[in-house]
Formats: sequence, structure tokens, C-alpha cells
Amino acid sequence: MISLVSLICMAFVWLAEIRVQAQEAQEAPDEPGSLYARSAVLLDADSGRVLFGKEADVKRPMASTTKIMTCILTLENMSEEQTATVSERAAGQPKVHLGARPEEEYSVRDLLYSLMLESHNDSAVIIAEAIGGSVEGFAAMMNAKAEELGCTDTHFVTPNGLDGLDEGGVHSTTAADLARIMKYCVMDSPKKEEFLAITQTRSYQFSDVAGSRSFSCSNHNAFLDMMDGAISGKTGFTADAGYCYVGALQKDGKTFIVSLLACGWPNNKNYKWKDTRLLMEYGLANYEYRDVWEDVPVTEIPVEDGADERTPCEKGSRIAAGLEGERQEILVLLRQDEKVEVEKKLESSFDAPVAKGEKAGEVAYILEGEKIAGYDIVTLGSVEERTIFWCFHKILGWTLC
Repeated sequence: MISLVSLICMAFVWLAEIRVQAQEAQEAPDEPGSLYARSAVLLDADSGRVLFGKEADVKRPMASTTKIMTCILTLENMSEEQTATVSERAAGQPKVHLGARPEEEYSVRDLLYSLMLESHNDSAVIIAEAIGGSVEGFAAMMNAKAEELGCTDTHFVTPNGLDGLDEGGVHSTTAADLARIMKYCVMDSPKKEEFLAITQTRSYQFSDVAGSRSFSCSNHNAFLDMMDGAISGKTGFTADAGYCYVGALQKDGKTFIVSLLACGWPNNKNYKWKDTRLLMEYGLANYEYRDVWEDVPVTEIPVEDGADERTPCEKGSRIAAGLEGERQEILVLLRQDEKVEVEKKLESSFDAPVAKGEKAGEVAYILEGEKIAGYDIVTLGSVEERTIFWCFHKILGWTLC
């Protein structure tokens, strides 16, 4: 017969095993295996958080992935029916090119399909000169937008991604910055729907304004057919940059962006597709949205010289502080082992008078040392100042009673 002591020991062993299993379940999943790309990033497109990075902040040339910035800037700055005339400089751009001739006129919108589907270098320069006045003027617009987006390690010289150098430096970006630019294109820009429509188009036909020449474009973003949920992307290659890619995927309520720089050289054209799939599958398998909201109880804060009708003879009172309104939902894309820390800060005291709705503190949600969400704690009532006139008024009121 099993003794009571033995049963207790068995129970402790069982509980210990459960605890070990729970800890193992919370361990970080294996990160993506060996990647071909020298620089790579997996980005959460909702929050902008880098979920995985390999040499994510190393500056490298980005070839024709540059054209996502050219496209979104043009969409945001062009007029609806704007046309552009081909210059000698534009017509002289190397392959891959549309083959536009000097003095021909084209619809800028048509040229955006040439730019994004076929990656034509001459179309990029035609567009840049029409929107920015010159290639240099357009490059200044590109750099201003990059700065606005927080891409501090990016410098644009050319609108097509061909290697370039000016007084500001070499035409280059980082995998992290390139992913942020794509996030803007597909999530944040007022022209995001138009950007997506262009980059998802499989084929497109157009002619010059005179109607004398016709062109046909086919989309070279093979990733659109590789994974369910692929919504956009742009390839790139130069001898210095190697094969590059930036793409976006939206599935199961999650949106991921992958950016790759220096992902092989000829004859390794398909490395970028293998890396993109690996990173996207890692994101889909290991990240889920969790509601990290934590209730904060109502707290009373002292009010110096506050008047309290319940204790009129006492100098000072207290005021309730908490969340104004209903419980909120704070959804964060997290790996199973990641935890959001909740920090609460409250005022130690107030000086009377205090109005309802004054800020009394804040609740911050911290992930990896960065604040990702938060809300204010406010006063839920008001407190008058306890002055001699307030006291006299109360005494007079008692006397009249």
C-alpha cells in the first residue's frame, strides 16, 4: 500500500514535470536557418517592428528595389492626367529599358507600370524629371521622404537603382530601411491602394501619347504566385548590389515584409525566392496577436490644500484616478516566448484645485525596451481648494441650518 508520504512525493514530481514542460513551451523557437542574403529583415508591417534581422543595419546598394520609392513618390505628387516628355538623358539609360525616344510623350501613370512590372530604367528617369524637375531634384525628394520615414541609413542618388554617387554619398540603404519604405508603400501612404494595384497587375499594355508606338509589360515578381497572401514586391539586380528583393505578404490577419540585399549573384537568381519564403513562413508559424491589456485599479492620490466635504476640518483630501472610459484592446504581434512589460507611473500628489480629467499618470506597455502602446491615467472627479472663504462658507451654512 502506497504511503501518504509517497503520494506527496509523486505529486511534487508531477508538478515539477508540468513546470518544466511549461518552461520549455515558452522557449524561443528556432530562428530561420542559413540565409543566402548578406542582409535580411522580417518586419511586422502593422507595428514596424523588426522580427528578425541579419546585418539589418549594414548599408548596401539596393538596385531596382529603389523603384518602390520612385513609384510611391510619383503617385503622391503627380496630377491625374500628367504626361512627360523623354529627354536625351532618359533615352540613354541602359537596359533594362522601355526604349523610349527623345521628344516622345507618355502618360506618367502608364510609365509607372513600365517601372514596376518590367523595371525599365529609362521610365524611372522620365518620371523623375517630370515630377522633380530633374533627376537630382527627384533624388532630393526621395531623400526627404526617407528622412520623414525614419530611414536614417538610406541615401538616394538615382530613381532607378543604378549605382550612383554624389556629395551626399553612395546610393544605398539597409535591409531594415528598405522594409520600412515598403511598409509605408503598402500600409501608410495615402496612395497605398494605387501602389498595390500597380504592383499586383500581371500584364499591362499602353502606347505613347501620339499613339505611334505600343508597349506590353509583364510582372516579374514571381513571389506573387509562390505564397498565398503575397500582395506586392520588387526585384533588383546590379553587379555591385547582387540580387535584391523586397516583398509583402498578408495572411491570417498578419502582414509581413521581407527585404533582402546582396542575395547571391549570377547564376543564383532564385536564392531570393528561397530566402523570402523561409522568412515569411517563419513569421506565419511563430507570431500571433495577443491582447496584452492589463486592468489598472482606481487609485486615490493626495491633494494638498484640497477641500473635502466629508472632512471639512482636515487640511487636504484625496482624489480618485484611473482609466477614463471603457477597457481597451491592445493587440501585439508576439512570439510565444515574448512578454510585454506593463509600467505604471502616478503623480504622488496634486495641489488644489484639481479638475476632472487632469492627467494623473500613464500606463506604458514595453517590449524589448521600447514603448509600443499606452494610455493616460486621469482624475475621475474634481477637488476644490480649501481656502478661508470655503471654510467660512461651510460654517455659515452650518449656522443657517
